[in-house]
Amino acid sequence: MHDEFLCHVTAYGTCAGQRIGVPLGTYRAPTLALALWWLRDRANWMADRLDPQPEADHFPPSALVPVATTVADVPAVLRFWCGDDTQQELVAEELAAGRLVRIATRDDTTEYELLAESVDALRMQRTVPALVVSVG
Repeated sequence: MHDEFLCHVTAYGTCAGQRIGVPLGTYRAPTLALALWWLRDRANWMADRLDPQPEADHFPPSALVPVATTVADVPAVLRFWCGDDTQQELVAEELAAGRLVRIATRDDTTEYELLAESVDALRMQRTVPALVVSVG
């Protein structure tokens, strides 16, 4: 059983023709349950910021406009993932087995990534000798 997990949230976009990653948060979770909680919390946090309520007081009238129906609904995808017990169990099993977990979704401008991995698995990888291949 892996006891500690490193979790990251990143948004990726393109700037001047290059793919750029913007870190949105990192958490070193002392337990599997806290790693899962943090990933769900960050997914909901992103969804709430990407899909604000237009009637909120802090938005001037007509400041928000609906996007085209052809644009992927990233907030809905993130909220669905948070509420899907089957997906949560799968993520828990993968992390408990020491495997890297990546949850990603995108719209037409940005990719949103939730990433988690076992700190123990990372340490074990460092002790394995690197594969070196000679190229002609």
